[in-house]
Amino acid sequence: MSPDPEQGPEGMSRPPESLAASPGASPVDTAIWCAQRGWPVHPLVPGLKVPAANCSRCRAQNHTPDQCPCLEAGRWCHGFHAATTDLDRIRAWWGVQPRFGVAVSCGPANVVVLDVDAHANEQPPRDRLLPGIPIHPSIDLTGLESGFHTLALLAAYRRQQNPCHDENTLRVETASGGMHVWYSLPKGLRLRSSFGAGVTAALAWQVDVRAEKGYVVAPFVSTSKGVYKPLATARNPAPLPQWLAEELIRTGHGMTPSQRSGKTIRPMIRRTEEPVDGLSRLLEDVRACAAAAEGTGFTSKLNKAAFTAGGLVAAGRLSQAEAVDRLTQAAETARPKQPDKIARTIRDGLTAGAMRPLHLEGRS
Repeated sequence: MSPDPEQGPEGMSRPPESLAASPGASPVDTAIWCAQRGWPVHPLVPGLKVPAANCSRCRAQNHTPDQCPCLEAGRWCHGFHAATTDLDRIRAWWGVQPRFGVAVSCGPANVVVLDVDAHANEQPPRDRLLPGIPIHPSIDLTGLESGFHTLALLAAYRRQQNPCHDENTLRVETASGGMHVWYSLPKGLRLRSSFGAGVTAALAWQVDVRAEKGYVVAPFVSTSKGVYKPLATARNPAPLPQWLAEELIRTGHGMTPSQRSGKTIRPMIRRTEEPVDGLSRLLEDVRACAAAAEGTGFTSKLNKAAFTAGGLVAAGRLSQAEAVDRLTQAAETARPKQPDKIARTIRDGLTAGAMRPLHLEGRS
């Protein structure tokens, strides 16, 4: 199997060991810095949060990551499935494209990251703010606008410190104004990822969980939106607090031994034989919202379509430009006077979907 011109070479000489990688000095230095901490990394498209594209063979063929020969050959295909701490491989990848961003595969890194968002989305019903925790009607929710607020509310309910204020652990200000709060996992505990108001697992509104089968943008990485800046002085994840572990298990993030041992997390997979055709059907649902000015679930339907499109982009089955164009056209057909809301919903859905590539047999 010959090297693909878009990917690094299979054979490479061993360069001198970097003994003092400086995070942020360059993307490859950041990647090495992460790998030296035991955090497997994989490349992102320069300036974006999307995994680097699969090679031409993977884009042309329909196969799951565990069937892909590129991983054994040392290529970066299939995003977090290819993540590594091998410094030779890391130098080869970033040698091909020095501007690649850096992502950490959370499961192999044995970390869980609370991804706190600050998007200007419409507040959902109060029973969806903290899944499983009823919020009494007497509690005034005026001003509750983001994941910062819902996570603070959860901590207050449990009479615990707000993780966003935990200076003992690695906290990273994201390029969009949110925050990544990193924790290391105790031995034997594995957690699944969740994105948005997931059906299987959800911790809080606008608080995603990056864990098994998920990745997070590394500290110090620059994107087109800005830099992921570590806060305070902590540069390593602190142990996951017991109360947060209990909350994550309570909200469906715990994984059973059978789920941990399998190559795929079955409860998180949505099967489909033709994902591209599936996107077309979802876009039809979005267009159908034009029949009424409200009460059609437009935002939810657009988010679902964008999430699916993001998975197709990450799997190399659809280009980012084509995804944005198709989603925008469908959305503006239904809600022509809401361009800002449409753009935000598409952006958020694509970003979340990109975390879980959608292959022919389903999400991996």
